[in-house]
Amino acid sequence: MRELQAAAITDAVARLAKEACYFLPKDVVDKFDSALESEESETGRDILSQLRENVRIADAEEVPLCQDTGFTVVFMEIGQDVHVTGGDLNEAVNEGVRRGYEEGYLRKSMVTQPFGERKNTGDNTPAIIHSSIVPGEQVKITLLPKGGGAENMSALAMLKPSQGRQGVVDFVLNTISNAGPNACPPLIIGVGVGGSFDKVAYLAKKAILREVGSQNPEPHLAELEDELERRANDLGIGPMGMGGRTTVMDVFVEEYPTHIAALPVGVNIQCHSARHKEVVL
Repeated sequence: MRELQAAAITDAVARLAKEACYFLPKDVVDKFDSALESEESETGRDILSQLRENVRIADAEEVPLCQDTGFTVVFMEIGQDVHVTGGDLNEAVNEGVRRGYEEGYLRKSMVTQPFGERKNTGDNTPAIIHSSIVPGEQVKITLLPKGGGAENMSALAMLKPSQGRQGVVDFVLNTISNAGPNACPPLIIGVGVGGSFDKVAYLAKKAILREVGSQNPEPHLAELEDELERRANDLGIGPMGMGGRTTVMDVFVEEYPTHIAALPVGVNIQCHSARHKEVVL
């Protein structure tokens, strides 16, 4: 049994909070570069150039890519042979968020009482924490600052099994179309299919962490990803909704077994500032 101090988790989360908001992952940057070459719209190319310059400035000056530094979503894969000592695990994560957002001068966006007082918590806590137990004696932490504009355009539907694959395709494309410019395209789309009401939303959120350009190893899901990407880009929404071919950068689909009477579908939309960082302790 390996012991891991809660303070080490706090330190890691604080660092990830800043780095995720400053540095866009290389796979996303590379996609910007390739989109600049393939985009047919002059306006679209101009917007992509501005987005690419924003990435350069944020990286060089270590400032946030976007003023919306998001919900702090934290995925934790906790080895079953790890014993966290010296404090509560969830509080260790929240203290890391608190410290990182203060030290990094990152915007605090969390409010209490969603339809009531809506008072800002002042430190971007509480984080949205997803934890799972895995084999081993390490802890993998992935921090995802999720902007409110893109999250607002995400959607979930409990389809009938008879609607099948076409029902999934229609729902995903309608969700992207309805989002229009509001989610700040070009987008990364995470799609969950199956499971339950709560599981499908988790699948869709986790899917947006996949590397841009990757494909699901299951052939039927890889085929669905390709179709959704192609048809989404045929919508013509384009960069920042100003028209063009680059509406989505990638579409990722994950599935899970479900009930005989159910066909849940979740669509989680990520904006062009597709920020996330991870560490293994």
